[in-house]
Amino acid sequence: MNLFSRTFKLMQALAHHILSKFENPVRLTEQAIRDLKKDFDDSMQNFAKVKAISIGVKKEIEAKTMQAKEYEQKAIQLLKKAKSGELDEKEADRLAGEALNKKNELLKEVQKMNSEAKNYDEMLKKMEGKISELKHQIQKWEGEYQSLKARYTVAKTTKKVSKQLSSVDYDSTTSLLEEMKNKITEEENLAAAYEETAKIGTNIDDEINKALGTSIEVQGELDAIKQQLIECKEDDSSQNEIEQLKKELDS
Repeated sequence: MNLFSRTFKLMQALAHHILSKFENPVRLTEQAIRDLKKDFDDSMQNFAKVKAISIGVKKEIEAKTMQAKEYEQKAIQLLKKAKSGELDEKEADRLAGEALNKKNELLKEVQKMNSEAKNYDEMLKKMEGKISELKHQIQKWEGEYQSLKARYTVAKTTKKVSKQLSSVDYDSTTSLLEEMKNKITEEENLAAAYEETAKIGTNIDDEINKALGTSIEVQGELDAIKQQLIECKEDDSSQNEIEQLKKELDS
C-alpha cells in the first residue's frame, strides 16, 4: 500500500504557493490534501479488510484446535474400550491411530495458521502506525495550508492595493480636491450673501413699521378714520354758519 504516494505532490504545491506564476497554488494545495485524505480513507478500508482476515484466521485456529483435542479424546476412548473388552484391540488401535492422525493434521494446520496470524498481526501493527502517522501529517498540513492560504490572501490583496496606489496621481488628485473645495466654498458664500440680502429688505420694512407703531394696513385705516372726522367737523362748521346767517336775516 502506498500511503504517502502524494506527499511529494503536496510539498511541491506548498512550494508553488510562493513560486508558481502559472497555476493557482491554493487550488493545488487543496487538491493535494484531498488526495491524501482519499489515501487515508483507502488505507482505513484496507486495514479493516486485513483485520477481518486476521480475526477469521484466529477463529479458525481456535476451531481446529478444539477439533484436534476432540480427536485426541476419541483416541483415548477407543483405547479404553479395547482395554475393557468392549472393542477389539487391533480395531481400537487402528481407529485410535486414525484419530491421532487427524489430530496431528489439524495441529499442523493450526501451526501454519498461527504463523499466518502472526504475520497479519505484524502487518496490522505496521499499517496502524502508518495510518496514524498519515493522519497526523494531514492534520499538520491542513493547519499549515490554512496559515499559507491566509498569508496568500493578504499578500494578493496587498499587492493589488499597492498596485492601485502606485498608479494614483497624487498631485492631480490633490489639485482636483482643492478645486472642488474652493467651488463648494464659493457656493456656500454666495448662498450666505443671498440670505443676508433677503434679511436686509425684510429688516427695513420691519423698522419702518416699528417706527410707525403699527403696520401699514392699520395705519391706513387710522388715516381714513381721521379724514372722516375732519370732514364731519367741516360739515358741522358750515351748518353753523348757515344758521347764523338765518338768524341775522330774521332780525
